[in-house]
Amino acid sequence: MAQVRHLALDPKKQMARVLIVDDSRATRAGLRVAFLNEGFDVATARDGVEALAYLNAGYAVDVIVLDLMMSGMDGWTFRRAQRRDPWLADIPVVVMSGLEARAMRGATPVAAFQKPVNVNELVSTVRAICRRRRRFVSERK
Repeated sequence: MAQVRHLALDPKKQMARVLIVDDSRATRAGLRVAFLNEGFDVATARDGVEALAYLNAGYAVDVIVLDLMMSGMDGWTFRRAQRRDPWLADIPVVVMSGLEARAMRGATPVAAFQKPVNVNELVSTVRAICRRRRRFVSERK
């Protein structure tokens, strides 16, 4: 039996869901609190393997916030797997890393942040991406 994936955005849904993927427990916890305080629904994953398992289980997310340098499946490997999957390829990804911005471009993000991340800028960027994406989905219906 084919797996059913529920990844269609609902433009009427009040809270956008963000998937935070980072191998640092402190970073995941801090970003989770910051996004929750701003009205987002938040899911977290320790690495690319956990993130793909979450997404392949059918959970919808509006944006993925992805660390590139992680133990386990790193961010670049996750992005290659995500882009190969037609159900996941269109989910926008914001990357964050200790690397220079030039080095992050290979992950083809919609936005990139160098660590330490300015959390207010990150949240504002994710909010803007969600608004644009929801507007696009609404116009297509």
